[in-house]
Amino acid sequence: MERWNGRVALVTGASMGIGEAICRSLVKCGLKVVGCARSFDKLQKLEDELKDESGSFHPVKCDLRDEDEILKMFRWIKDHFKGVDICVNNAGMALNSPLGSGDTEAWRCMLDLNVLALSICSREAVQSMKSRGVNDGHIVNINSMSGHRVISSPAFHFYSATKYAVTGLTAGLRNELRLMNSRIRITSISPGKVDTNFFSNVYPNKPKTESKGMLELESKDISDAVIYILSAPPHVEVNDIHMRPVDQKH
Repeated sequence: MERWNGRVALVTGASMGIGEAICRSLVKCGLKVVGCARSFDKLQKLEDELKDESGSFHPVKCDLRDEDEILKMFRWIKDHFKGVDICVNNAGMALNSPLGSGDTEAWRCMLDLNVLALSICSREAVQSMKSRGVNDGHIVNINSMSGHRVISSPAFHFYSATKYAVTGLTAGLRNELRLMNSRIRITSISPGKVDTNFFSNVYPNKPKTESKGMLELESKDISDAVIYILSAPPHVEVNDIHMRPVDQKH
């Protein structure tokens, strides 16, 4: 990770869970990390907790469902740090909205965040790297095992479709980068069940239950995977990481 020391990473959905864990790991590795989310107070708390680490954390309030706010954030990054070298597209959500009876607005929210925001951030990050002659940057998409198989629960079917889109978008952007003769790398990390508040949006009135003795993945497991792929030599591109708890069947 030494070659990333002092360089700039953007992490979306940085206020909690996987995004927060990734920010902590990158700051401890000496990077300048811009973390964005709608919950600015949580970002400020994280900034205070990381103030004595070797890197630095810089909070930015951004609603990723609004393209104007995303573009404003990238202008802020350009003004303060010239641009990004790493973009971790972590922000995402699942809402309980089945295909046969779901709410259009819920579908639109998932599309805007899981697909469009990820695509806009990736585009702006690539343009930022190209404009500065950065040829060793990295795009990391936090995908899901739901982007590779469809489970039986109707609550997750539209969410799964958005994550299948992430799988296709990752492969497509890699093809475009190769056509540009760029050595910017792109990786998809697909976790299974992680011990976060992810399911609270799907089942807002249902308390979190134990997973029948199954040890879930921890957010740090995902951040460790990010460090692993960034630590690979510049000529090595880790395309996909699938990871789930040992006891998870699907």
